Amino acid sequence: MQRIFFHEKNPNKRDLKEIAERINQGEIIIFPTDTIYAIGCLMTNRAGIEKICRIMDKKEKVAKMSLICPNISVISQYTVQINNDVFRAMKRYLPGPYTFILKSNNYVQKFFKNNREEIGVRIPNNEILTSLHEFLSAPLISTSLSTDDEIQKYYTDPNEIEEAFMHKVDILIDGGVGDNAESTVLDCTGLEIELIREGKGEVL
Repeated sequence: MQRIFFHEKNPNKRDLKEIAERINQGEIIIFPTDTIYAIGCLMTNRAGIEKICRIMDKKEKVAKMSLICPNISVISQYTVQINNDVFRAMKRYLPGPYTFILKSNNYVQKFFKNNREEIGVRIPNNEILTSLHEFLSAPLISTSLSTDDEIQKYYTDPNEIEEAFMHKVDILIDGGVGDNAESTVLDCTGLEIELIREGKGEVL
């Protein structure tokens, strides 16, 4: 694992471009968000998705994986048509600590073994990720860096992350100590928006 330090508010774009090139070539990355740290790869990296599930000891069918996107326009490229109510909610809450569950389109489904018809999407309020997206060829697909023990543990300290995942991933983006609260999850696949999990993001 290569650990690379970045300033939270003013990340070095030259270094981010180099990282993006490696991600585009198939490498696995751990990165900060506006909630807890996450592990991910390029959405189109089929082998990478499988590797992440092995690293986190999760079956792909039940792994809670989300697309990390730079804006709503990009999200719309990977989902079925977004209705007006959901679009307004996304405009209101994003970027921010929210995960919107939407119906995925056929393009997204072909990268998953079970052709999942729903996908979580996020636009974290994190300058490192915003800048990284400028150089990626597709969104990241990710899952939270946590354990599923009896008492769920979130990895927030980059030193602890480095020790636990040193020989499992390629890159650790160190953006400082992360949060210990997950995103608020809103299911938008039905007739009304449903609160699935109350996390860091408030729902007004």
